[in-house]
Amino acid sequence: ELEQKLEEEERSQSSKKGEHTLLREEVTEEEISKIISRWTGIPLSKIMEGEREKLLRLGEILHERVVGQDEAVEGVTDAILRARAGIKDPNRPIGSFIFLGPTGVG
Repeated sequence: ELEQKLEEEERSQSSKKGEHTLLREEVTEEEISKIISRWTGIPLSKIMEGEREKLLRLGEILHERVVGQDEAVEGVTDAILRARAGIKDPNRPIGSFIFLGPTGVG
């Protein structure tokens, strides 16, 4: 009799499983991004932006931070784009850069 009640209760619970659960078995990418955004303070739009979009805007992003160094920004951007496209030699580094300037500018 006890086993029968247990089986009935299990069937009842399994039919209600998706209705009012506090925890879900799957978490979406958007939910994870929202939590990371809240923890880090990084805007959700920046977190959700795909790598492709970031790479397409890489030169523009670097120009916002690096002023008056167009040739350097172009060199770094080209090297990173080549590496991400898989065009670089796997036995060599992505790039080797030396940035020079007067004291206090960097």
